[in-house]
Amino acid sequence: MDELTSTFVTESRDLLAEMEAGLLRLEQAPDDRDNLNAIFRAAHTIKGGSGVIECRYIERFMHKVENLLDLLRNDALPVTPELATLLLACSDHLGTLLDVLTAGLEAPDAATSARGEKLEAQLSACLPCEEAGAVPVEQAPDVKASGGGVVSLDGWHISVRFGRDVLRNGMDPLSFLRYLATLGEIVSIETIADAMPDAAAMDPESCHLGFEIRFQTRASKDEIEHVFEFVRDDCTLRILPPRSKIDDYIALINDLPEDAMRLGEMLVRCGALTQAELDHGLAVQRAPGAAEGEPLAAPPIGEVLVEQQVVHREVVEAAASRQATVSQKKAAEARLVRVQADKLDQLIDLVGELVIAGANANLLAHQSGRGALIESTSVLTRLVEDIRDAALQLRMVQIGETFGRFNRVVRDASRELGKEIELVITGAETELDKSVVEKLGDPLMHLVRNALDHGIEPPAVRAAHGKPEAGQIALNAYHDSGSIVIEVSDDGAGLPREKIRRKAIERGLIDETAALSDQELVNLIFEAGFSTAEQVTNISGRGVGMDVVRRNIQGLRGAVDVRTTEGEGSTFTIRLPLTLAIIDGFLVGIGNASWVVPLDSVVECIELPGAADTRDYLNLRGEVLPLVRLREMFEVGGEVPARQNVVVVQYAGHKAGLVVDALLGEFQTVIKPLGALFSKLRGIGGSTILGSGEVALILDVPALVELVASAQGRTHGEPRTRDLRAVP
Repeated sequence: MDELTSTFVTESRDLLAEMEAGLLRLEQAPDDRDNLNAIFRAAHTIKGGSGVIECRYIERFMHKVENLLDLLRNDALPVTPELATLLLACSDHLGTLLDVLTAGLEAPDAATSARGEKLEAQLSACLPCEEAGAVPVEQAPDVKASGGGVVSLDGWHISVRFGRDVLRNGMDPLSFLRYLATLGEIVSIETIADAMPDAAAMDPESCHLGFEIRFQTRASKDEIEHVFEFVRDDCTLRILPPRSKIDDYIALINDLPEDAMRLGEMLVRCGALTQAELDHGLAVQRAPGAAEGEPLAAPPIGEVLVEQQVVHREVVEAAASRQATVSQKKAAEARLVRVQADKLDQLIDLVGELVIAGANANLLAHQSGRGALIESTSVLTRLVEDIRDAALQLRMVQIGETFGRFNRVVRDASRELGKEIELVITGAETELDKSVVEKLGDPLMHLVRNALDHGIEPPAVRAAHGKPEAGQIALNAYHDSGSIVIEVSDDGAGLPREKIRRKAIERGLIDETAALSDQELVNLIFEAGFSTAEQVTNISGRGVGMDVVRRNIQGLRGAVDVRTTEGEGSTFTIRLPLTLAIIDGFLVGIGNASWVVPLDSVVECIELPGAADTRDYLNLRGEVLPLVRLREMFEVGGEVPARQNVVVVQYAGHKAGLVVDALLGEFQTVIKPLGALFSKLRGIGGSTILGSGEVALILDVPALVELVASAQGRTHGEPRTRDLRAVP
C-alpha cells in the first residue's frame, strides 16, 4: 500500500471500532443523539476517505450504510434490535473490505462480494427509496435578485484554497474534486493560480491551487464539508448554499486574497452571479462611503421575500460546545504519533543490547578499581535504566480495548443461546506490554465463550434457583507484585466436580480409586479434548478450548488458575508478566554458575539456619516456608558452602524459599528465550547474558512456587499455612 492508503486503513479501523462500540450502545440507549451522530460521522468519514483513495467498493457499500444511519439520526426510522444487528453485520463486512484493501487486491472475492450484495439488499429494504438519506435541494421559482436579495440560480458555490503542504502530506487536490463529483454535478469550475510564483522560484512540492466551483447536489452542507475532511486543517474552505444573498458573495470576494474584479468575473463565468448582480452588489457596498454619490435605494419591500430562520441561544451554545469538544479531540490526536510495531520491537532489542553493554562496562570499571570510572559508569547505568523504562513504556497499552471486543461477543452469543447476559468490565485502564495483549485475545475468547455456554444458566433455570434471570460475566484486570492479573468470572452454575470426575474416568485420565483434591479435580478441564458438554454447539463443547488457554498462557510465562463454587459461579485467574523483554533481576550464585530471580517476585533474603540443613521447610516468623534447594533440583555439583542463603519469593499469594549459595545483588536482565530443545525444562523461564559475557539462566518463579505448593498440599493432607511458632 502507498502511504495515503495505509493511513486510510489505520484510521478507518479506529473509526470502525468506535462505530461498533456506538452500535452496541445504540440498543441500550436509542435516544442518545450524540452517540447516533458519532456513529454517522464515523461511517461518513470512512466513506469520504474511501472516495479520496478511489476505493470504489468500500465507498459504494458505505454509501448505503450512511443512508440508513442518516434516516435514523433524522428520526425517519426507529431503532430496533433487528436494525442494530444489520448494522453490526455491516461493520463486520467493512472490516473484511479493509482486509481486502490491505492485501492490495483490486476487488473482493466472489464470496465476500455476495455477502456484501446481500447486506446492501437488506439495507435497501429498510430505505423508503433508493436515494433515501440524501437531503434534497428545495426547488423554488426564480426571483429577481437585488442588493439584499437572493440569486436566481440554484446550486452550491464552493470556494477552496489548498495549503502549501497539501502535496507534501500525500494529498492530491484532484482526488477531492473527483470525490466531490460523486455527490452531484460540478456545473462549472474556475482554477485559481494567482499565488503561483515565477518558474525560477517555484517549489514543485508546494501547492498553489484554488478553485471556484458551481455544484449541483442533493447532499447537505455537512456532506460537502466532509469531502475535504482529510485536508480540513490545511485548506481554506467556504461554502455558500443555494439562493444565497448577493451580499454573501460580495463578502466572499472581499475575504479572498485574489483581485476582487477577477474573482467577480470568475463568479459570473461559473454562473454564481450575473454581471448586473455583481455590479449592483459592488455599488451597494461602495454606497456607505458616499464618495461616489448617495447610496442606492433599497429594493421595495415585497420585491424579494427572504425567509430567515431564528436560531435559539441554546442551539448556538450546544453547537459551540460540540465544536469545542471536537477541537480538543483533534488537538489530542495531533499530539499522537503512529509508529509501526516492528520499529518498536527493534528499539527494544537495541535497548536490550545497551543494557548488556552497560553491565559489561560497569563490571570492568569495578575490576579496575578507579573511582572516577566507577562513578561515571554508575551514572551511565542509571541513564540506561531510564532509557529502558521509557522504551518499555512505549509498548505499554491499556487492556480496555481488548476487553471492549467482548461486548459484541456477549451480545451475539446471548441472542443465539436465548440467555440474558450482561458484561461488566473493570480495570480497563490497566496497562501491559503490547506483545502480551496481542497473544491474549484467544485465551480470553475461549474463557468468555465457555462462561456463556457452560457457565450461565438459561433464564428459567436461574429463576428456579432464586437467581436474577440476567446472568453476569465480569472481566477485571489489575497489577499485583510485578505481574498483571486478569480475572474472567461468572455468576453461573459453577463447575460440576462429580461430572468432571466421571468424564475423566471415562476418558482414562484418572483411575476410579484416585484420591484427588478439589483443585486437582477442577484442573482436569485443562486436559486436551476434555469437555463435559452433552452436545456440541456453535460456541463450545468440542473440548478444544481450555487446553489451548493453558498452553497459550504458559507460552507467555504465565499461569491460569480456577476457583469455582457449584451453584454460584467460577472465576478463572490469569497471571502474566508485564513485559516479555527486559526485567529487573536479582542475581544469585549456585556453585560456579549464576542464576537470575525476577526482582518483582523477591520478598526478602535471609540466612539459612544450620538446623534447617536437612529439612524442606523453614519457620519464617511462625509461618511455614517451603524450601526449594536449587542445588539439588538442578543437580549442581561441587562442595556445598558452610553458609547458604534463602531468597523468599512470592507468587499468587504463595511463598517459597529458594536455597542458594551466594547473593550477588540486583541486575538488569534482558530475557533471551530458550530453544525448542529446552522448552520442557521445569523451573527455567529463559536466559540472559551477564556483563562478563557468561550466560545465566532465569528462574521460573511461578513454576517453582506451584511445585512446592502442590507437593505440600499432598503431604498428609495438612493445610499449607500451619502455625509453627513452636518450631525452632
